[in-house]
Amino acid sequence: MLTYDDCVGLTDLEEEEIEAIAQHEHMPEIVAAELGCCLIHQAGGAMRIDQIIRDDIKDAARHGHPDEALHWKKVLRHFEATHPAMEQEAA
Repeated sequence: MLTYDDCVGLTDLEEEEIEAIAQHEHMPEIVAAELGCCLIHQAGGAMRIDQIIRDDIKDAARHGHPDEALHWKKVLRHFEATHPAMEQEAA
């Protein structure tokens, strides 16, 4: 039987990136892990995840949650730094 941590390990994403997808798409984290895994391995998928995290930043700021916005900004910086596909897709 696979645990949630096992599933996260198979996605090529960090847990916080999966949490961003779950929050944005209003879905359980295990479902977001599957979606994130599909996105990160398809053309344009990294850009979609990047936009999801950016949307989470905007939503947190709009709802007056500066600490949460700061958290998502850190997640975004890490995502962009650790996924070279971001640079390839932007080109």
